[in-house]
Amino acid sequence: MKIKLANVRLAFPQLFEAKTVNGEGKPAFSASFLISPDDSQIQTIKAAIEQVARDKWGAKADAVLKQMNAQDKTALHDGDVKSNYSGFEGNLYVSARSATRPLVIDRDKTLLAEADGKPYAGCYVNASVELWAQDNNYGKRVNASLRGVQFLRDGDAFAGGGAASDDEFDDLSDGSDADDLM
Repeated sequence: MKIKLANVRLAFPQLFEAKTVNGEGKPAFSASFLISPDDSQIQTIKAAIEQVARDKWGAKADAVLKQMNAQDKTALHDGDVKSNYSGFEGNLYVSARSATRPLVIDRDKTLLAEADGKPYAGCYVNASVELWAQDNNYGKRVNASLRGVQFLRDGDAFAGGGAASDDEFDDLSDGSDADDLM
């Protein structure tokens, strides 16, 4: 079931190059989308997860969902479990992955490339994901496939650091301090 996430904050974007998680599994494109727990979209997401479960497990859906929710086996997660990462605490998030590169566009629907510098971790986006039920030897889950991301607006970047400024370094042009280092 396809759903659109509107005005959500982007975290851990792997939108332009497929990567593995901790060197394990097949490379994939992925992202997490942070959403306030009081956002009306949360009810839409929960209803979509329930519908996907009903379509897959029929009369057993309620019991399967109860177990999946207890084990954090749906695409909607409690951000407090990742409270060590900026932006997650106090929020919920949807995690999505795909083996296929997602569509990545700007506000005006023009294609974006990694060199454009957006979208980036911490900005706000609209996203298209598709919820689907998994039932195999890896267990039962309701996952989200990443279909596309549209840059919406800037936000405080999560990625720390940035380039150093020259006032962080001593002036070694006179040579005397440079000689002491050798």
